[in-house]
Amino acid sequence: MPAGGFSSVTPAGVEFEAKITPIVIISCIMAATGGLMFGYDVGVSGGVTSMPDFLEKFFPVVYRKTRNPGIDGNYCKYDNQGLQLFTSSLYLAGLTATFFASYTTRRLGRRLTMLIAGFFFIAGVVLNAAAQDLAMLIIGRILLGCGVGFANQAVPLFLSEIAPTRIRGGLNILFQLNVTIGILFANLVNYGTAKITGGWGWRLSLGLAGIPALLLTLGALLVVDSPNSLIERGRLDEGKAVLRKIRGTDKIEPEFLELVEASRIAKEVKHPFRNLLKRRNQPQLVIAVALQIFQQCTGINAIMFYAPVLFNTLGFGNDAALYSAVITGAVNVLSTVVSIYSVDKVGRRVLLLEAGVQMFISQVIIAIILAFKVKDHSDDLHKGFAILVVVLICTFVSAFAWSWGPLGWLIPSETFPLETRSAGQSVTVCVNLLFTFVIAQAFLSMLCHFKYGIFLFFSGWVVIMSIFTFFLIPETKNIPIEEMTERVWKQHWFWKRFMDDDEVAAVTNGDIAKKNGHANGFDPTSQL
Repeated sequence: MPAGGFSSVTPAGVEFEAKITPIVIISCIMAATGGLMFGYDVGVSGGVTSMPDFLEKFFPVVYRKTRNPGIDGNYCKYDNQGLQLFTSSLYLAGLTATFFASYTTRRLGRRLTMLIAGFFFIAGVVLNAAAQDLAMLIIGRILLGCGVGFANQAVPLFLSEIAPTRIRGGLNILFQLNVTIGILFANLVNYGTAKITGGWGWRLSLGLAGIPALLLTLGALLVVDSPNSLIERGRLDEGKAVLRKIRGTDKIEPEFLELVEASRIAKEVKHPFRNLLKRRNQPQLVIAVALQIFQQCTGINAIMFYAPVLFNTLGFGNDAALYSAVITGAVNVLSTVVSIYSVDKVGRRVLLLEAGVQMFISQVIIAIILAFKVKDHSDDLHKGFAILVVVLICTFVSAFAWSWGPLGWLIPSETFPLETRSAGQSVTVCVNLLFTFVIAQAFLSMLCHFKYGIFLFFSGWVVIMSIFTFFLIPETKNIPIEEMTERVWKQHWFWKRFMDDDEVAAVTNGDIAKKNGHANGFDPTSQL
């Protein structure tokens, strides 16, 4: 239901008739390959930055430190701003691209925005694989970042809008599942290419990103745009035809009318970003921003970016480090599958709260082990402890993968009303990429200065985010997107106070309009 106290076309609580049609499944799988590309970019950077040939060519200072650990010690041998910039530049570019992606998502549609992302990915892959110097390498990463900005803006919205309500959570998590598959694929590729002699293994690692890039581009060419997007752009007949096709039934009139009504209200909002700051939109905005900050402050991307580097730091050999990264990548994939099956059954809150406990315990134990066993210039991490560290990191990764990973994207994409959805998703992606950039740019320096305390730092954030979840994140499972205001925000113990004033204003203005004899023409957003 649209926000602002406006009456829905259908009564609150009605679930629209929808079959799980092949076209929905295929469209969601094809669209979610944007996550595959994102995941590959996340996973591949940590692998190539641990390859001696890559370091010798682009980062000779780091190469010399890895050859002679006595120079800076175990925790500091990879501490280099240029090396961190190689990883983080992608996310800074994605942050900038998000602003443009918000416009294209709204004006050109979700499908075309995904196509633009595919073209950026392909260009970035070509430059990275053929890089001759650091500048060429960074420009390639920036183009990949632009692709990430466009894909992360369009794909979660597309998945939320095209999926039937009862399986929306599971289908939306396909994006996150493909992120984890991309990370695993990158880890496997790195494990193989690290063994290539001749100094070109890293080129193959970066070049194989072309596979998910081509899949996303092909997918964007084949899928239909979402009915919400078509109706939003005034193509009502086409939107109705697509809705009928994806729902697999002719009984789509109630849902179609609600989408048209939501679109009408959305068009009356001339400044969606400014409208995000309105009182009635603050709950969705606060939760969306908090989820992105907390998602990065779990420390997951630090581990996923730099898994081989991290395991090298802890005293694993290069092969063992890459192999351990493959194991954590596989756990990541399997745990995300758990989320797909459980998110629409047990709900969002249960997964977030359970994961908080699991992540906190595993990080604290890792910190204790490293405090006693891994020093600056000596590592006494015997095989038993090394295996235990890998198991604990896998425990941490699995908790994240069925909670904060997918739900950090799912919850914002399903809670914003249509009139601010594109702007809200833009802010969501923007904040996520900003904090991803900060963590990526700072992690190796933090590891150098905090040492084992880095895990205690992230575990402290896990406590904070679990408290926030318990008190302030409402349950949204099995609730139609356009009915979130009535059934979620107006029922929540804290957030309902942000809805009261708006509801009173709507009723008061409605009474005035009736007295003036033009109730039917009343604009419910005119007072916003």
